[in-house]
Amino acid sequence: MLDTSVIIDLDELDPLQLPISVAVSALTIAELAAGPHAADDPDERGRRQDRLQRAEATFDPLPFDANAARAYGRIFASVFAAGRKARGARAIDLLIAATALAAELPLYTRNGDDLRAINDLVDVVIV
Repeated sequence: MLDTSVIIDLDELDPLQLPISVAVSALTIAELAAGPHAADDPDERGRRQDRLQRAEATFDPLPFDANAARAYGRIFASVFAAGRKARGARAIDLLIAATALAAELPLYTRNGDDLRAINDLVDVVIV
């Protein structure tokens, strides 16, 4: 599973760093959908809108379902036990990680530091 940070930097990444078959979470699409609204610069807003539309056309996102919700409990517990906060800006990343855990997929990310507390639950691959 590719997290949002990978989708954002997709054009800059070496394709050999990524798996042949990829998936994204519906939460990544949600983050991408919010992106254009958070940009003040019209050019950046356009780039973000283009990224969203390409992602929507390319991926059939995995839902955040009941299994992912249960997996989030395990993710939260691991992060909490490590003395880190599982809320705030990191929350969506952890929900994406829970989706990967529920689907038994590795999580490809550019934010390895944010996910180091869950390495025992999810195969986190930093690209």
